[in-house]
Amino acid sequence: MKKCNYLLLTCLFTLFLFQSCTEVEVKHEEPTQLISNDVAKELNRNYNNTRHRLVSQSINKEDANSAWYSIKELENYIYYIKKQGKEKGYNVNGIRFYLGAYPNTREYNEKANMTTIFLTPTGKRTDVQKGSFLSLPAMTIQTLEENPDIEEIEPMNFGTMGHPPKATYPLN
Repeated sequence: MKKCNYLLLTCLFTLFLFQSCTEVEVKHEEPTQLISNDVAKELNRNYNNTRHRLVSQSINKEDANSAWYSIKELENYIYYIKKQGKEKGYNVNGIRFYLGAYPNTREYNEKANMTTIFLTPTGKRTDVQKGSFLSLPAMTIQTLEENPDIEEIEPMNFGTMGHPPKATYPLN
């Protein structure tokens, strides 16, 4: 009888460990920032009619007005910044998208002088001073902004512009 109880307890414990080690499905909510296709068309049209034309004229070639990243690239970057944030003592809470322009050098070939979009993680330092008797939070200089950029983690760039670089929403 003791062997049966021991075996039953062992099985239950093993089942508990297996169940607690399995990945829990994360529930995602529908985004609240969705816009209609008509609004997206208007935004793209406004950009192309006001800014894109001026930029293209100033660099003497058709400038990029969109960038594309695969889902896999974005998921990999999100995993990377979360991992790096944890290792470097940050709570990564978002990604900021910046507009930039490639240098006008041969190194960038057809992208030289063109607009790009790069991503950088945002968040706040969370680490605690080590060796302190009271373990007070580390003293860091923060901007007044709620979601400062984390410069200790590398930004991501080099999305695909497409050929030609100018895209009109929706791209078919």
